[in-house]
Amino acid sequence: MHLFSFHLSYYELGILLSVALLTGMAKTGVHGAGMLSVPLLAVVFGGQISSGVLLPMLILADVFGVWYYHRHASWQHLKILFPWAAVGIVLGTILGQYIDDSVFKVIMAGTIVVSVVIMIWLEQLSPDRLPKQKSFAIATGVAGGFTSMVGNLAGSVMSVYLLSVRLPKNAFIGTTAWFFLVVNWFKVPFHVVSWKTISWSTVLLDLLTLPIILLGAWLGILLVRQLSDTLYRWFIIGMTLIAAIAMLI
Repeated sequence: MHLFSFHLSYYELGILLSVALLTGMAKTGVHGAGMLSVPLLAVVFGGQISSGVLLPMLILADVFGVWYYHRHASWQHLKILFPWAAVGIVLGTILGQYIDDSVFKVIMAGTIVVSVVIMIWLEQLSPDRLPKQKSFAIATGVAGGFTSMVGNLAGSVMSVYLLSVRLPKNAFIGTTAWFFLVVNWFKVPFHVVSWKTISWSTVLLDLLTLPIILLGAWLGILLVRQLSDTLYRWFIIGMTLIAAIAMLI
């Protein structure tokens, strides 16, 4: 099937639509679903190109996530994260040009696995022993920006930080929604000008997936409503682990 400048088989189109559904779910609280999107889309487009295809889909889903959860964001944490995420995005833009698909998979799988280990460790700590240093937030911002630029996989990094500060479920989702809306728009010029992975064809292709993104967002809201704060934290850890396994296969 020929769609704009892309020639996709029905199998590849099915993967694209599945990614749209997962992306919508991720932006309304099912965060591990978004990490599953990365290895799936890389099967169709390869590593760096897939990050450009995925970014407009993420932005479309970000708008819905912010619209629904915007009141719950923790701006005291976002103010620290934003400038350092910008630093990470610039580093990712420079270094990402030298990362081929095989190295991309290793970096992304390693990021997710390490994130899962840290998440489980944090869950065992009492609140008074959780890391509260500003340096931890700075490191998270840089790592989040870098992994977001290189592979749209900052979800696991952000989950580590926001789990460490024990944000309630809705505040967790609202904070990540605002973080990624701002960060993903900041990344667009780098994809267009430096990497040339976003074009009008990319945007038009992604616009076709908008109804599926909205369906995923609605399903994510329904699912998250059923979970308590504690169960939600473990749900994020479980989904992130599944994403790590998918990346390694």
